[in-house]
Amino acid sequence: MKQPSWSALLNRNAALIRSATRPLRERHRPQSSGGSWLMGLVMGTDGPRRYYLFRPAGVRFGEKLPLLVMLHGCHQDAKSFADSTRMNAVATRERFLVLYPEQPRLANAQGCWNWFETQTGRAFTEAAWIMKAVDQVCMLYAADRGRVALAGLSAGASMAALLATRYPERFKALVMHSGVPPGTASTPAAAIGAMQGRRQPLQPRSAGDWPPLMVIHGDADRVVSARNAGSAALLWSEAAGARQEPVQEQRRGKRYPMRVTQFKRSRDVVATLVEVDQLGHAWSGGAARQRFSDANGPDASRMVWRFVARQFESTRPANTQD
Repeated sequence: MKQPSWSALLNRNAALIRSATRPLRERHRPQSSGGSWLMGLVMGTDGPRRYYLFRPAGVRFGEKLPLLVMLHGCHQDAKSFADSTRMNAVATRERFLVLYPEQPRLANAQGCWNWFETQTGRAFTEAAWIMKAVDQVCMLYAADRGRVALAGLSAGASMAALLATRYPERFKALVMHSGVPPGTASTPAAAIGAMQGRRQPLQPRSAGDWPPLMVIHGDADRVVSARNAGSAALLWSEAAGARQEPVQEQRRGKRYPMRVTQFKRSRDVVATLVEVDQLGHAWSGGAARQRFSDANGPDASRMVWRFVARQFESTRPANTQD
């Protein structure tokens, strides 16, 4: 019987290795949406931190695309958040970059952003490395620095709010989905009370030109009280001297109904409050059979982009790369 050649053995072993490692590689890649899923690293004070970037196909040389920063919630990572929200599909259709910073389990065992650790400064350290990731993406992938927005779910929403109020000049819009407003907690113990809606946010000293806010929250949320949604909208409204508009009842098809309230200063919308009936602690209108996702809610990803795009309209994209 003829023995296989060394070349054949090497090829066979390589095929076996590829087959064995494919699930390990693919578990970090979300469902295909017609673009590239790229991993990057930035150096934090306690070591390297990882982020992922979705880049739609067909980006031309010198083209500047808007950037949406998406911050996942507890018990999630970049891939699961991308799969749940399906934001990459929206980015493919509308042509923008999506940045997914990822909280390592060494920083928080549940993968939560430590938005509440302001007393120790840990929250600000995490905010700083996220800003490094934003800067790196703007430099390496030609994101338009003048068209950057934030969105997050739960702990990610709270961290996004911290970023928007700490670096207001860097962001054109903020979307909080099921989160806690900034200035509500400074310790882990206080965070629990804040999540239950038992604490009111303190007006920060520098409540200047914060980016416009959209708040999305389910009235059946048992993890983060829906009272936080109203508190966030009111915080933005009072900081800007805005007035509350009449509540509008809306429903699309068989999806859960929602109540939309706008807060305006002159003709400018400072904050938009979206309260979704029957929605629990989940991304509204997200992918079915995904954790922290409810396919029956109105499509939050579409709402996020429509809101963000309106804020980008007044910003002319740069013509040259940084």
